[in-house]
Order: sequence, then C-alpha cells, then structure tokens
Amino acid sequence: MNAEAQIKRGRKFDQVIEGARAVFMREGFEGASVDEIARDAGVSKATLYSYFPDKQHLFLEVLRQECDAQSEVEVLFEHTGLSVEEKLCVICKKLITFFLSDFGQDMFRVCVAEAKRFPELGTTFYESGPKHWGERIAGFLRSDKARAVLDIEDPYLAADQLAQLCRTDLMLKVMFGIETNPKEDEIDRIVDEAVRTFLARYRR
Repeated sequence: MNAEAQIKRGRKFDQVIEGARAVFMREGFEGASVDEIARDAGVSKATLYSYFPDKQHLFLEVLRQECDAQSEVEVLFEHTGLSVEEKLCVICKKLITFFLSDFGQDMFRVCVAEAKRFPELGTTFYESGPKHWGERIAGFLRSDKARAVLDIEDPYLAADQLAQLCRTDLMLKVMFGIETNPKEDEIDRIVDEAVRTFLARYRR
C-alpha cells in the first residue's frame, strides 16, 4: 500500500500533523487515539480523515517529517573546509546525537514494537533515517576528497560500519533508562574512537 498516494494536502494539513506529533510523542502509537489527535490539532475527526485514511498513515507522515527534521543530513554535508577526519567526526557526532535523542529512542521503540503488525512503519523509518544516512555517507566516501585519504572498495558497507561504530553501549543504557543525561565528553570519546577505528581500517 502506497501511503503517499493516500495523502492529500490542504489548508489544515500542517495543523493536523502538529497535533498528531504532540500526541504520538506523548502517548506513543498504541496509546494515541484519533479523538485525542483531533482535539490537540483543533480539527474535527472528519477533517482529519479527509487527509489520512487511518492512524497508521498519519503516523507514517509524522515519522517522515520528523526524520527529515531531526537528521539534518543535508546541512551536515554542506560543511566545507574540513579535512576528511574532521568530516568523519562531524558525521559520527550527529549520528550519536540522533541515536541518543528522545525522538530517535522513541521511534526505535515504536518501530520494533509495531514491526510485525505494521511492517510499513519499520520500512518508512529505515528509508527515512538509516538508509538515507547511509546513502549520504557513502556518497561522501566516494568523493575525490575522501578517496585521496581512504581506500574503500564498498562505500555502502563502509558507511554502515561507521554507523555501527557509533552504536555503543551508551545507546543501550539510554534506551533502558540506565543513563538519562549522557555527558558531552563521553559522546566525544565515542566519536574519537569510532573515527580512529574507521581510519585504522581504511586510511591509505
């Protein structure tokens, strides 16, 4: 089922999205009701259903928009004047910050919980987040500037390896509530080690 084909824009579309975002972030996917979303959005249920056929499609659109807003991938890759090592540090810092963010954590939990009953949710999260990140990182690794420093045969595999180096025990501690306020120096230490390990494998 193509969710995009079922969505139409209109005067109150953004209002519906804002209300849905607030409710989903507060109640989660299962806990959110269409009635509550309509109340928070300040619209009628009829108006909400005129844009979205059901709660699932509404959540998918919120997810797409949040991934786009949170990842800031395009802005990240516009950094100029940085060395390859510095650019890798920027990439890793942004990845870790996203993994540890309330949004990143909430969406991961929801997608895992709903994956079997709502597989399109996991696909959308993957394509809007991890896949998009991977493609942009792989594109950087294929650039002339990166290739002058790095010897990489498979940029997509290397991009995934870099991301995996950022998914440390700290991510699990935050997810399980063991660590609630990660210190900046701990994040920077993970960034440094991830980049050093990556360079040890791929530097010419």
